[in-house]
Parts: sequence; structure tokens; C-alpha cells
Amino acid sequence: MTPVEFRPATKLGIDISKLYFDVALIKLPVKGHEPTSEHAQFDNTPDGFKQLTAWLKARRVKQVHAGMEATGRYGDALALWLHTHGHVVSVINPAYIHDYAGSRGRRNKTDALDADLIARYCVKESPAVWSPPTPDLQDLQALLKCLADLKAMRQQESNRLKSIIPCAQAVAVVQRHMDFLDQQIKSLEADTKTFTKSVPTFWSQFKLLITIPGIGPLTAMRLVAFELLRFDDADAAVAMAGLNPSESRSGSSCQRKTRLSKHGHAHIRMALSLIHI
Repeated sequence: MTPVEFRPATKLGIDISKLYFDVALIKLPVKGHEPTSEHAQFDNTPDGFKQLTAWLKARRVKQVHAGMEATGRYGDALALWLHTHGHVVSVINPAYIHDYAGSRGRRNKTDALDADLIARYCVKESPAVWSPPTPDLQDLQALLKCLADLKAMRQQESNRLKSIIPCAQAVAVVQRHMDFLDQQIKSLEADTKTFTKSVPTFWSQFKLLITIPGIGPLTAMRLVAFELLRFDDADAAVAMAGLNPSESRSGSSCQRKTRLSKHGHAHIRMALSLIHI
């Protein structure tokens, strides 16, 4: 039997950006009454995290169920801080928060209101509990992120080469940069594969994935980094990638074409879109 994940009754919604984050604290009220929230804003720095801890302590809150959207890397440090200090954290697909906002008929959008919305979503939906990735997994993700950035930079230079005025000196500068990037990409691809091979769990998953027609080494490493093989069944993995079908049918008048839900990990969908079978 799968153990039940514990979630504290006190909820903390977090709307985070590069420089600061807004929080909304909800203590569940007497049954039948709408919960109220308290708001605050802190710098997205270690000092800001300490101030959040002091703010919670001043309100006699020892443990919260904190929710934040999965929107890039800005929330990683705070999620880890909360987790290591005994709080329960949920990293939520932004699509779910967007849909929840629509269900509440929300018209205004501010950072404070977003934090409040996330806290109320945690009250209503009890989203899944997040656990931080292992150091090895963080390293693999970092290597792949760097590789993706280099490839994007290389594509930009390729586009620039096609659009610049045909000046010999300018073309030579761009071409030299592209040659340098090609070397860096080749070297980093080799380093990433070597690192994958050095971690027995990663390497066994990698070897399993590349037996699938259409999945090459880079895609396999991305799927290992996204922990796609941690699921016990295919349906859960498909849903995590947002590749499960989404139907919209009602009566005889609403018969929309079935589409992918896309309520999942965009980077996995991107990796899988590169597969050629």
C-alpha cells in the first residue's frame, strides 16, 4: 500500500520571481468559513529565506505546506530551504493554477493575489509533495541545461550568418564563434555521457532507453535527468510529460478534436519531439 503523504493544515502560497517572492499564509478556519490570508514579501536570497522563517515564527507557525509554481529555476533555492527546514513543499504545474484561477472567476493579477491563489489551491487540491533531486541528478540536469544553452547560442549564430550583410570580416567573426561553439558542444556531450556512465543507476536507465527505436543518446540522457523511469506504470509517465489525450465532448454540439493535455513537463515533451521512428 502506498503511504499517505502528510501535508500540514497551514498553507503557504508563494509567487516567486528573480529578485523577490510574495507569500500568502492561510490557517484553516472554522468549518464553513472562508479562510483568510496574511501577506508578506521577501528578497529571493538566503537572507530573505531567514526573514520568512522569522515571519512564520512570529505567527507561531512551526510547519507549513508551501506551494509554488514550477516556473524556471528561481524557486529552486527556496524550495530546498523550506524542505531542509522541515516544511512540506509542492511544486505545481502552472497550468493547474491558471485553470483554478479561471474557476474562481479571478479578474485581477498581482504577485500578492497570485500567492493567495496558490495557497487556496493547496487548501482545495492537496497537490503532490515535492522532494529535492539528488546531487547526481542536479549535476546531470546542470550539464544538460548548459548543453541546451550552447546549442541555442549556436542556432542564433547560424541565423545571424544567414541574415548579416555579406561583409567578409563580419562573416569570419560569426563563423569562428560557431566553430568554437561546435567544439564546446562536442566536448560537453562527451562529458555528459561520461558522467551518466559514472552513476550506475543513470547508466542502467540510459542503456534501457536507447534500446527503444528512435531514442538516441542525448534524448535518453534527458529522460534520465527528468526521472521519467521513476513511475510504476506508463500512464503516470505519459501524464507527467503532458502527452495524455484531452477530450472535450459534451452533448451533440461540443465535439472538439482530441488534443494533448500538455499539463506536464514541457522539457520532456520537447525531448520526445526530437524522436524519429
